[in-house]
Amino acid sequence: MKRKDALDYHSSGRPGKIAVVPTKALNNQRDLSLAYSPGVAEPCLEIAKNPEDVYKYTAKGNLVAVVSNGTAVLGLGNIGAAAGKPVMEGKGNLFKQFADLDVFDLEIGSEDPDDVIRFCQLLEPTVGGINLEDIRAPDCFYIEETLRKTLKIPVFHDDQHGTAIISGAALLNALEIADKEIEAVRVVFSGAGAAAIATAEHYVRLGVKRENIVLCDSHGVVHDGRTDLDPYKAKFSLETRLRTITEALKGADVFVGLSIAGAVTGEMIAGMAERPIIFALANPVPEILPDEVRLVRSDAIVATGRSDYPNQVNNVLGFPFIFRGALDARATEVNEAMKMAATRALAALARENVPESVSRLYGLRSVKFGPDYLIPFPFDPRVLLWVAPAVAWAAVASGVARDFIDLDDYRHQLESRLGRARGLMRGIMMRATQDPKRIVFPEGDEPKIIRAARLLVDEGIAFPILLGNQEAIEACAAANAISLSEIAIEDPATSSKREQYAHYLWQRRQRKGLSHGESLQRLFNGNYFGSVMVALGDADALVSGVNMHYPETIRPALEVIGAHPKAGVVSGLYMLVFEKHVIFCGDTTVNIDPSAEQLARIAYSAGRIVQTFGITPRIALLSFSNFGSVRHPETEKMARAVALLRERDPSLIVDGEMQADTAMDETILASSYPFSTLKERANVLIFPNLSAGNIAYKLLNHLGGATAIGPILVGMNRPVHVLEHGADVQEILNMAAVAVIDAQERTGPGRLRRTDNVDALGARA
Repeated sequence: MKRKDALDYHSSGRPGKIAVVPTKALNNQRDLSLAYSPGVAEPCLEIAKNPEDVYKYTAKGNLVAVVSNGTAVLGLGNIGAAAGKPVMEGKGNLFKQFADLDVFDLEIGSEDPDDVIRFCQLLEPTVGGINLEDIRAPDCFYIEETLRKTLKIPVFHDDQHGTAIISGAALLNALEIADKEIEAVRVVFSGAGAAAIATAEHYVRLGVKRENIVLCDSHGVVHDGRTDLDPYKAKFSLETRLRTITEALKGADVFVGLSIAGAVTGEMIAGMAERPIIFALANPVPEILPDEVRLVRSDAIVATGRSDYPNQVNNVLGFPFIFRGALDARATEVNEAMKMAATRALAALARENVPESVSRLYGLRSVKFGPDYLIPFPFDPRVLLWVAPAVAWAAVASGVARDFIDLDDYRHQLESRLGRARGLMRGIMMRATQDPKRIVFPEGDEPKIIRAARLLVDEGIAFPILLGNQEAIEACAAANAISLSEIAIEDPATSSKREQYAHYLWQRRQRKGLSHGESLQRLFNGNYFGSVMVALGDADALVSGVNMHYPETIRPALEVIGAHPKAGVVSGLYMLVFEKHVIFCGDTTVNIDPSAEQLARIAYSAGRIVQTFGITPRIALLSFSNFGSVRHPETEKMARAVALLRERDPSLIVDGEMQADTAMDETILASSYPFSTLKERANVLIFPNLSAGNIAYKLLNHLGGATAIGPILVGMNRPVHVLEHGADVQEILNMAAVAVIDAQERTGPGRLRRTDNVDALGARA
């Protein structure tokens, strides 16, 4: 990740990463009089009579304050409140994306812990909970303890408890796999800050004996002979002769690293007990890499804070769902019972069968509980449905909840609160990084393509190949301050493979009037050259079209690669990602007036693509008629296509012909057409002709506020995907990630894995 890219991300467009969005209409004078004077007086008077009504008439019950004074920001240290604001905005973004909680990030211009305490106390009428963030130890302990005693809303210091809760779940499962009893294991910590002390205390509550925990700070083992210990470290002071972490690790069962890179060596790990458990959680580089552990201990169970190794201990598995459950139960605090419930819920979820939809997000065929899967994946949507209810019920059971929670009804509420769409693009990007593929870009000298290629390399999504004149590409990159490191460049005009490629193209098109000489000429066109690269396996996928009209891009691919024999027809599919749902629209770009047979093939291929994204396709074939209400050749064509689809695959969820509102409204389906095989809104819409499809997706995109990804070429014999003319860098990245997943599905597991793609919001040291 380049410094300029990070700065551009935060500064481009509207500065920062968050905004306040109204939830009520304000379109006319009546709305104004209800929202403000005089109508607003009514809820004010109701709250004055009954203060609890603030949860009924305001956003307090869904609002969290992320509070920091910037004294311990990430790995940056005491950089001050203002400098820490980008982190707090990011935290707010995670709250919203993972748990639909709104956030005010509040940075306090004081290092005095009593100022922080008083500030938070004054906030109580405004927010439903307070997330303390990036406050140095030991101030953070004093602040949280005081606020928990004086406030009647949940207060949670994530730096302390997040890693404790999540690594605690990993510990329970690792001990089960290693066949060790928690009461008997000896645990060594590298690091003695807020996270380490809170984690050690949490392990004690889980069953680890306090006398079996050895805490090591920068001065060595925390022992009873030291005079420099604050009261929090002193709780783990041991009467022992151990003085160094090297000595402490001999024969130890568990290592927990919350310190710095390189704090332990392979030699130190080699001396641990049988089946050692290694949690190296420093970020961005752990105390010891898993590959280094494997060199000395093949029997070790390893977790890190990184996304590119198994068992990522990431705080995002905890705080959004803990606050979700706490606020929904109207809890007065986050107590130990609620933290324990979160740990045990995460541990239990990891033992459940992992749905294919979740496995596919990570590019895996199957995932099973074991040494490489101790805790759920951060983007597993089931985490919300397990952790939030567990926390809410623990609040009820421990007597700190003000609302009773019906668990079945609550889970249904949670499912409807967060749609599948929120994590879809994150999941696609994550899955692409598991097995990056070679993506060829015919427009290699376009600045947006070069910048996208840089990001693809930095994020570990793909191995880009830029086509074009090398000097021109290098000059463009230099002018835009973009490094070309690890980016391949191939010049179609001078390539050593021109003759081979021309011969292949000539063989493909010699009975279509193409001579060998004309084949050589066509290879000056990057789309022809790139298509042959993909056809011959020199690249895994092609992405093109940012500066070209659609026919210019697709024609070479159709001539060189063509349709897959089983698909029979190529079509264009758009993925429209809304806030809470995803819709796939086809065909929107290729077939002007497809027949019923072609529509059936288009719908079938679209369903297969949708499944690769971990989504169960629910297909509706659209028309101006509902199930024969109007007799017309076009409506009969759609009904015939449905019949053909059912013949081909009876397991498909498909119906039609139907009108668009019927397909998208479950109430209409249930009340007027209970016989329909669609019981939920459709997510794959198949249109009767190109005019309908093209017009519909563009209206949905521009008026509906969707993020459009496409057109995804469906039915090609090899992965080829076309960009919209004028696509921006993010759209190029999105399409490249889709191309990688398409290639993964066709080729199986890859040969390469990146080891430098670090998740900066993993475990907090």
